[in-house]
Amino acid sequence: MTRSRVPRGWRAATRAGLAPRLLAALLTVAGCRTPDTPPTEPATATAAAAAAAPLPRAALALGLDADELAAIVAHGPWPPPFRPDPTNRASGDPAAIDLGRRLFDDPRPSSDGRRRCADCHRAELGFADGRARPPGADGRPLDRNAQGLLDARLQRWFGWDGGADSLWAFVLRPLADPREIGTDARRLAAVLDADPTLACLRRAAFGDPRPSGEALRVQVAKALAAFIETLDSPRTRFDALRDALAAGDADPGAEAVARAYPADALRGLRRFVGDARCAACHVGPAFTHGEFHDAGRPYMAAPGRPDPGRHGGIAALRADPFNRLGAWSDAATPDAAVRTRHVMPSHRNFGEFRVPGLRALALTAPYGHDGSMGTLDDVITHYSALDTERLHADGEALLRPLRLDLAARAELRAFLSTLSAPQPAAPAPAPPSPAVAACLLRPGA
Repeated sequence: MTRSRVPRGWRAATRAGLAPRLLAALLTVAGCRTPDTPPTEPATATAAAAAAAPLPRAALALGLDADELAAIVAHGPWPPPFRPDPTNRASGDPAAIDLGRRLFDDPRPSSDGRRRCADCHRAELGFADGRARPPGADGRPLDRNAQGLLDARLQRWFGWDGGADSLWAFVLRPLADPREIGTDARRLAAVLDADPTLACLRRAAFGDPRPSGEALRVQVAKALAAFIETLDSPRTRFDALRDALAAGDADPGAEAVARAYPADALRGLRRFVGDARCAACHVGPAFTHGEFHDAGRPYMAAPGRPDPGRHGGIAALRADPFNRLGAWSDAATPDAAVRTRHVMPSHRNFGEFRVPGLRALALTAPYGHDGSMGTLDDVITHYSALDTERLHADGEALLRPLRLDLAARAELRAFLSTLSAPQPAAPAPAPPSPAVAACLLRPGA
């Protein structure tokens, strides 16, 4: 490969798996040889061939250029394949999934016998709860908005501050917090021992004998995590468009699918991947890079009490005995803990919060770590009129006021609306399992 300048769209195209003809065109424009290019062919000839190679008809029908096409296709395919969590031996196990499914909707483990995970994570609201901050057991609001649980399996850090490095370690926190579920190993043991079906599912997932203490809490958290991993957001109108563009001319119906995408949403999508630079952070199939930024939002949990955000999250992560470096991880190799081993706090992390994914966002209002933006229009307005003086002293180089007029805001909202399915997500059906069937038929056996 020569050192000639590579067009900015080709790396995204490579990641996205674009049609070979488009990739060949991008590579040859860059002065690179593809396997089909004879080594003696002059660079001018390859560039001319690239210029002559048209984009797929679906992209041309929408007026997209190569960079726009590559950026759009990079947001898929959806859903990504399931990959078990190496730190959780129950990940993907049918018995653990069914146990977690039942415990998620069961109030008996809570300290007052009335609170359930499902109270703050409602299926019809994208497994969020529709409130700015849910009330704790004492009636006072919790410090942060209850995040939706859809697509949680794709995260690398969990919680608004990234204070946990696995889904099961994150689940341990509300289980123990007296303001939330507030349970302990003794109560969990009593619930399992009193319910033959739950006890049977636990045996099928983790074996005998039933442990006590921290080991039992970890098993319950890993079962709940196994269930939450099944909560993928549904496919959307955007996914139909993206897949049509990715298929290109190999799919004779791609152009019709592309043309069916709403015109105002297309204008918003082009702005999203273009001059608004939203895709710098909201990138990939889940529409997030999974990291943390100061987006200019307030970070006071209560009067006189700031929320340190990522700065506090890193400190909590490093001190957590349940992190990937600890003895409770089921990972067979140290590779699963590389990020945890090397993450270090810095002053700029104060007031940074996780960049949320944008799928199903029509269901998960209000928005922000504190739920202070009630509607999608509030979010767009915030970024349109962003106060850069509010950002950290060293600056968030990616962020600048978008200065959108009303028409542009409506177009961006129209695009974002196509990231939600018409119907709310529902948990995937449990995979067939002889162990689960046996527990349901003869739980005490």
